[in-house]
Amino acid sequence: MEKFKINIEYFTDGTYYSTNLFETDHFKIDATANTDHIALKLTPKACKLSKLRFKMTVPFDFGRDSRVFVNGYQSWTDCREYFTDEKPPRLDLKQEIVLKATALGASGDYKFKKYDRRAGVFHGYSYAYSRKENRYDLFGSLSEREGFTIITADCPRGEFVFERDLQGVEIDGGYTLIDIAHFSGGEDEVFDRYFAAMGIKKPSAKRACGYTTWYNYYSAINEDIVLKDLEALSKLQPRADFFQIDDGYQTAVGDWLSIDPKKFPRGMKFTADKIHEKGMKAGLWLAPLACQFKSAVAKNHPDWLIRDKRSIPVRCGFNWGGFFALDIENPEARDYIRNFFNVVLNEWGYDMVKLDFLYAACIVPNHGKSRGQLMCEAMDFLRECAGDKLILGCGVPLAPAFGKADYCRIGADMDLRWTKANKFHREDVSTPHALGNTVFRRQLDGRAFLNDPDVFLLRDSNMECTPAQRKIIATVNSVFGSLLFTSDNVDEYSPEQTEFLSRIFSGEKPQEVSAEFVTNDILEINYCEDGIKNRLCFNLKSGELY
Repeated sequence: MEKFKINIEYFTDGTYYSTNLFETDHFKIDATANTDHIALKLTPKACKLSKLRFKMTVPFDFGRDSRVFVNGYQSWTDCREYFTDEKPPRLDLKQEIVLKATALGASGDYKFKKYDRRAGVFHGYSYAYSRKENRYDLFGSLSEREGFTIITADCPRGEFVFERDLQGVEIDGGYTLIDIAHFSGGEDEVFDRYFAAMGIKKPSAKRACGYTTWYNYYSAINEDIVLKDLEALSKLQPRADFFQIDDGYQTAVGDWLSIDPKKFPRGMKFTADKIHEKGMKAGLWLAPLACQFKSAVAKNHPDWLIRDKRSIPVRCGFNWGGFFALDIENPEARDYIRNFFNVVLNEWGYDMVKLDFLYAACIVPNHGKSRGQLMCEAMDFLRECAGDKLILGCGVPLAPAFGKADYCRIGADMDLRWTKANKFHREDVSTPHALGNTVFRRQLDGRAFLNDPDVFLLRDSNMECTPAQRKIIATVNSVFGSLLFTSDNVDEYSPEQTEFLSRIFSGEKPQEVSAEFVTNDILEINYCEDGIKNRLCFNLKSGELY
C-alpha cells in the first residue's frame, strides 16, 4: 500500500480548501506507510478545521476471476461476495430520494453516502476483501472511533478507495484520518491476523440454541403463549439453551419497566423464573435507545432525545408508528438506561438482553462527534450496563460491536416468505439477504462475537416457505451460525420435524466450509459434518434447489 494518493477538503477561516498535500499552512499529516499498513494523523496548525472530507486511493489489481466483498453498513444491510463486473446493490432514483428525505432511510447510510451506479463498484464499512480462489487480500480499519471507514472497491479503475465519515467533527488537535491494515493469505489466516491487530479477544460465549417469540406471534404475545411454548420446548431433547421473549410485553417502546398488565399480569420476573425452572436461560428483547412517539419517556423527557442542528428530535424509523432515540450524552438519559438494565438483569433475573435498533445511537453526528465515535461509545456504555450478562446485538454497525457483544445479528430479519415483492431498502426484511449475509460474514463468528443468523422455522402453519426452503435456511444457519433460534411451537411438529430440530440443536459446527457463487444467483456450499462431506446448492434469489 505504499503507492497511495490522498485528497482532503476542509473549511477554516471562512474558506473551503481542497488539497492532496501532506502539509499546508493549516495542517500537517504524519504518515506511517508500508505494504501492509497506512496510518495518517492530521495535526492542525493553530486553527480549527471543520467540514472535512478525506479520501485515499490505493491501486489494486482485482483480476477477472476475483470475487469482492465489502461489509454492509449495519447488521441488516445486505452484503455478499460479488463478481468484479456485477452491478452493486442499487436503488432507483425515486427510492434514493425517498430514503434520503424521510425516516425510511434512517437505518441505512443513504443520508450521508452517495451510491455509485457503475458495475463493479461496491462500497461498505470497516473491512473488505478481494479473493482469488483461496487467496484473500483483506483491508481492514483498525479503529472506527474517529469515524466510520467507508471502503469502496472500484474494480474498473483498479483501486480501493478509503474515506472517513467526519461529518460533524471539528478538529483542533491530533486526529487519525485513517488506520488501515492489509493482510494477504488464506481465509482463516487473514482474519485471525486482522482481529489480533485490533486487539479483539475471542468471545467467551458458547454456540447455543433456543427460541424467540417474535417470528410466530410478533408483538401479539402474552403470558399464556409464553408458558405454552416454553412447556413444549422443555420436552425437546437436547434441551434448548435460551428462551427469549421479544417485543410486545411493554406498554410502549422506551417504557421498559411499564409492563402491559393484561398481557403479563404476573410480570416479567415471573416469566424469567418459569424459564429458569425449565433449565433454560431467559432472554429479553430491548431497544434500549429507542422510544416511540407515544411513550412516556419521550413525552416527559423531550430534553433526553437526540436532536438535529435545528434542535428538532430526530426520527429514527417508522417502527411502532415512529420513534426517537435517547441521547446517551445526556447524564439523566444514561441514568435512566442504567436503571432499567439493572431491573431487567438483576431484579427480574434475565440472563441475556437482545439489544435492537442500536444504529439509533449514531443517527446523526452530534456533540462534535462523528457517527463512528458515537456508535463506539454507545457500545462501551451498553456493555457497562449489562455487566457480565450476555448481549445479543442487532441493528448495529458491526465494527463498534466487535468485542462488545457476545452474540450479534449479522443479517436482515428472516421473512415468512422466500421472496418479498415490495422490498424497499437494503435493511428491509429479506430471506435471501439474511442468508447471503450469514454465509459471507461467516469470518466474524468466533472472532468478533458469535454470529446470530436469525431464526429458522420448520412449522407448517403461518409459514409460506416450502419444506425444502425451510431446510435450506436451517442448514445454512447451522453451518455458518452460532446462535440457532426458532420461533415454532414444537408441540405442533411432526416426528420428522422434531427429529430434524433435535439434530440441528445437538450438532457441532461443521468444518471445512466453503461457499461461492457459481453464477450471480446460484450459491454452492460445501461442508463436512460428522466426517461426511456435504454439498448444498441453491438459487439465493428464488430458493430453488440444484
